[in-house]
Amino acid sequence: MKMTFDKRSALTACTSSMILLSAMLASQTVSAHGYLEVPPSRALACQKGLNTNCGGAQYEPQSVGETFKGFPAGVGGAPMQGPVDGKIASGGHSLFSAMDAQSASRWQLTEIKDRNIDFQWRYTAAHPATKHEYFITRDGWNPNESLKRATFESTPFCTIDGGNQLPVSGAKHNCTLPSDKSGHQVILAIWTVGDTDAAFYNVADVNILAEPDLPGGWSPVGSIAPSTTLLEGDKVKARAFTAKGESPDYSVEISIDNAEEGTPQNWAFKLAEKINQTHTLVRAGIRDESGNVVPVKGTNRLYVQRESGVVRYEVQLGMKEDAAAHMSVTSQQAEYVLEKGRVKVEFSMTANRSMDVEATLFDQNNKPVGATSAQVASGSTSLSLDVRSNPGAHTLTLVGTTLDGRTTRQDTKTTQLTGEGAGVEHDFVFPEGLGEYSAGTKVLQPKTDEVFECKPFPESGYCKQYTPTANGFEPGVGAHSHMAWEKL
Repeated sequence: MKMTFDKRSALTACTSSMILLSAMLASQTVSAHGYLEVPPSRALACQKGLNTNCGGAQYEPQSVGETFKGFPAGVGGAPMQGPVDGKIASGGHSLFSAMDAQSASRWQLTEIKDRNIDFQWRYTAAHPATKHEYFITRDGWNPNESLKRATFESTPFCTIDGGNQLPVSGAKHNCTLPSDKSGHQVILAIWTVGDTDAAFYNVADVNILAEPDLPGGWSPVGSIAPSTTLLEGDKVKARAFTAKGESPDYSVEISIDNAEEGTPQNWAFKLAEKINQTHTLVRAGIRDESGNVVPVKGTNRLYVQRESGVVRYEVQLGMKEDAAAHMSVTSQQAEYVLEKGRVKVEFSMTANRSMDVEATLFDQNNKPVGATSAQVASGSTSLSLDVRSNPGAHTLTLVGTTLDGRTTRQDTKTTQLTGEGAGVEHDFVFPEGLGEYSAGTKVLQPKTDEVFECKPFPESGYCKQYTPTANGFEPGVGAHSHMAWEKL
């Protein structure tokens, strides 16, 4: 059959499509926004300073890749839907076109050491999700060619049903990477929005270091990593999970009977040995030269046969309370005098365990006005907080957690601040609370002792665009500060 190509019709159709795309995007500027957070999308890695020369993507990772839903339609002559080939990473937005650059060395690779992976998204404006899909590059793909549909497998290796409900930031999408994929790969993560015509296409550049399937049908599904010293009476459980949820039949638990068993190397060995004694379709240990899996006093890998149905293991520590642990504030001044709104609040504390401690001073409106954290040894310790506040009653809250995480203690004391206040009220001291900045948020810039207010929408979107390496919108000192902030 002879096909006739009408250049004018094609140009008209192309122009109409671009007008439609522009109209759609304009109507959705206050619509859904979000990005792949774990592993980091290419754009988020730009914002973190891991990638360079990223254009506008480093300021708006939440907007990258928004275009029509429907991927991978367009393969094999089908009508094109979703992003255009060669512009999959940017979604076709000129502001984010740097994301479409592709070479073997262009982007930072996130190392993936376990095929059982929990994908996580961050939603800055959540809208209902019909599904999340994850595609991976085909065998033999060329990392020096632009990303096209033909670059990726035609079907996703993992699909999460969204139920047309609002997705939750940080929710884990548990997936298993294909056993034959290793080394440099690109993962295409797609969030399909339920109440618009859009989807978000995020690419993540990864280096898969996880072991391939073993001979004899064994597949890696996790590991037992010695992590902390346990006490007599504590428990350790290897929790098995299938595609349907936790599997009690393949979960294994041990108890710590004495101090020697509680050392990390020893309890890891005991748990691995118990797993091998309990199951024939699960093995824990390290492979020897003959391919046998033998427990060791160290990190033990976990392997399963397919018929077990197990896709991953999680190690859960059941640690009892350390009832004898205590911590308290032992001395502080009844009054601290502010000078131009500043004062150093010094106090002493004591603990009978080594702890990670956090001290926060709250004003009478329960706003934090000073904080510090430290790891302290058993005994007495002096701490201080740099405070910016106004006169009035204040509350010092000290929270300490033992280094093994099993016990938390808290002490609270009141004190008075007098003297000269800070003047203009503010919500945060920059860059504290960065993720909560929105129109009207007032922040104190400690470098200049000035207060700035975040401008109204749409400029307010720039107020959160800050990293130590991309600080153009830092209030008062960044080159583009005037675009986002108003000095008070």
